[in-house]
Amino acid sequence: MHLSTRETLLAAALLEASDTLSDGFDARRYLERLSDHCVEILGARAAGIMLINGGEAVSLAVSSRQQDVALDLLTVQHHGGPCIDSYGTGRPVPPVSISVAHAASRWPDFTERALRHDIVATFAVPLRRRETLLGALNVFVPTLPEHDAPPEGHWSVRLAQVLADAASVGLQNHRVYAEYRTLAEQLQMALSSRVRIEQAKGMLAERWGTGVDQAFMALRQYARRHRLPLDEVATGVIDGSVDRDDLSGGPPRSSQRLE
Repeated sequence: MHLSTRETLLAAALLEASDTLSDGFDARRYLERLSDHCVEILGARAAGIMLINGGEAVSLAVSSRQQDVALDLLTVQHHGGPCIDSYGTGRPVPPVSISVAHAASRWPDFTERALRHDIVATFAVPLRRRETLLGALNVFVPTLPEHDAPPEGHWSVRLAQVLADAASVGLQNHRVYAEYRTLAEQLQMALSSRVRIEQAKGMLAERWGTGVDQAFMALRQYARRHRLPLDEVATGVIDGSVDRDDLSGGPPRSSQRLE
C-alpha cells in the first residue's frame, strides 16, 4: 500500500502534536505549527486557533501563511464568528460561504472583514479533550466543498478535527506534565529542607549536650525572633553563619561563627 502525500503529512503532524512533554514547550509556537499543518494538508489559504476560557479569547495563534489575514480574522471574532460558535456548541461549524453568511447578517463584523481579505469560505472545529473545551480551530479555504457532500462529514472538516483533537491531547498532557514537575520540585525542596533542619538539630544537640527537641526549640525561637524561615536558620547553623549564643537566647553576635 502506497501512502499519499496528504497521509504522510498528516502522520507527521500527529507525531509532532504528541511531542509536548518537555520543559521547553512553547504553546503558542505549538499551535502555530498546527495551523501551518492545516494549511498544508487541507490546501487552505490560512488557519488560526483561538484558545478560550470562560467565553473570552485568551490566546491567538495563526499560520505563517497569510499571517496578518488570519490574525485579523480571529481578532474580529470577539464580536462573534465561527470560533465562538464552535466553542459554544462543542461541535464543528460546517463550511460556509462568506458572501452568503454576510447577506444573511451572520457574524456581520467577521464576514465584512473576511470579504475585504477575499476569503471565499470558512469552517471551524472545536479544540476539545473529552468534556473539556479549550478553544477552536478556524480554517479559511479557497472554495466551498462539493454540494453533494454532507458538510459536517466532509473530509476537510474531519481532518481538521483530527488535528484539533490531537493538539488538545498534547496541550492537556503538557499541563499534567508541568503540574507533576512542579509538584516534584516542591516535594524535593520540602525534603531537602527537612534534611537540613534535622542536620542542624543534630549539630546543636551534640555541641550543647542536649536533646534534639531542645535544639529544635532553639532553632524555632531564633527563626521567630528574626522573622526568618526555619530552613534558612538551619542552613545558617550548618554553614556557621548563625551565632550559637544568639540561638540559645544570648545577645546577638552575628560575626561569631559556630566552632
